[in-house]
Formats: sequence, C-alpha cells, structure tokens
Amino acid sequence: MGAPAAKQAGIPFTEGVMVDELLVNCRTPAIAEYDGTTDPQEHMYWFENTALLHRYTDDIKCRVIVTTFARAAEQWFNQLPPAVIGSFQEFRSLFLHQFASNRKHQKIELSFFSIHHKEGESLKDYLQRFNTAALEVSSATQEVKASAFAQGLMDRDFFKSLAKKPPTKFDVLLAGRLSTSTWRMSRHPREKNEEKKEKKTKMKVLPKNRRWTSRIRSHCGRR
Repeated sequence: MGAPAAKQAGIPFTEGVMVDELLVNCRTPAIAEYDGTTDPQEHMYWFENTALLHRYTDDIKCRVIVTTFARAAEQWFNQLPPAVIGSFQEFRSLFLHQFASNRKHQKIELSFFSIHHKEGESLKDYLQRFNTAALEVSSATQEVKASAFAQGLMDRDFFKSLAKKPPTKFDVLLAGRLSTSTWRMSRHPREKNEEKKEKKTKMKVLPKNRRWTSRIRSHCGRR
C-alpha cells in the first residue's frame, strides 16, 4: 500500500515526506548547483555530507536537495508525477538514474597496471600519483593495489624487498615498509645510483691496497 499523496497538488513528494518541519534557521546548502550536465553522484556526495553536518532527516533531505537544482535538473523535478517520491532513497535512485549518462567513466582495476614509476621520479611522488589514481577505481581490492604498485616500481632494491615478502594488502604496505623508508621515498633513483657507484668504487680500491700491503709484509718477513 503506497503512502498518501501530499496535500499540495502536483508535488512529487508523498504526504509523509512533507510532515517534518524545517528549522527556522535552515539554509540552502553551500554547495554548487546541479544543472544536469555534470556527475550526479558527485553532487549527491556533496549534498549528503552537508546534510550530515546539519543533521537533516531523510524527509528534510528530499525537500532541501531540490533547492540545489538548476536548469535541466530543476525541469526534471518539476515534471515528476505527484506523490512519486516517498523517501530519500527513492529520490536518490530516481535522480541518479535520470542523469546516469553524465557519470564519470569508472576506470577498471587493470588500469592500475599502466601506472609506472617514472625515471627521475622519487618514490614519494610515485606513491602520491598512485594514490590519486586509486581514488578513481573504487572497486579495486587491497591485493590488486599492492600488486600493481610493486610491479610499477623502478626502484629495484625496493622491489626486491617486496618480492622476498610480498604484501597482501596495500594498506599494510603503506603502514609498514614504506613508512619505515622515508629517507628512500624522498630521494630520486639517480641520486641513489650515484651513491651505489661511490660505494662500489670504495669497495674495489680498499681490498687491493690491503692485499698489496700484505704481500710486502710477507716478502719482508722472508728477508
């Protein structure tokens, strides 16, 4: 049995939605208007976060969100049949369905594996770029993120450390080995390669000097 229609003729809300009274100081949410040309999901996120701040009830949400509509969105709402919306969930579904063609294309999990650590890019910058991309793939699991991040690494030493004990979750990777390697994350691969060359040079020179000194001593001893 459906909810009774609103007393005001032509209003898309049922009477139940119109019961709750607005607070005296209730204001239009300080968010951008929705004109029907952008992502409806983003607008809904912004509105719901604002509604949470102001503690709107679901029925109040139905009536307040209409004040954020403009042009195509406002026309759509005004053309809805009477008493077709009995809850905010119903309103939300109708709204998202109506403007679904404007939703941003959701990237798939495989797109993670196209992100690579660039030459000359610090590990920290690579991580920030990877995290930004992760926001666009909400369906990606922690395991996929960890695997894609490791495969995109240019830092061979760090990659080897991950290969020895692969992290099963990306969050564990962030909280563990990455957080304990802050000094590595802020440096560029070129700097670390130069340091490696210096170390190798020292290692090659010192043993030769020691062996030469040892041969002289043994020779002098025979004299």
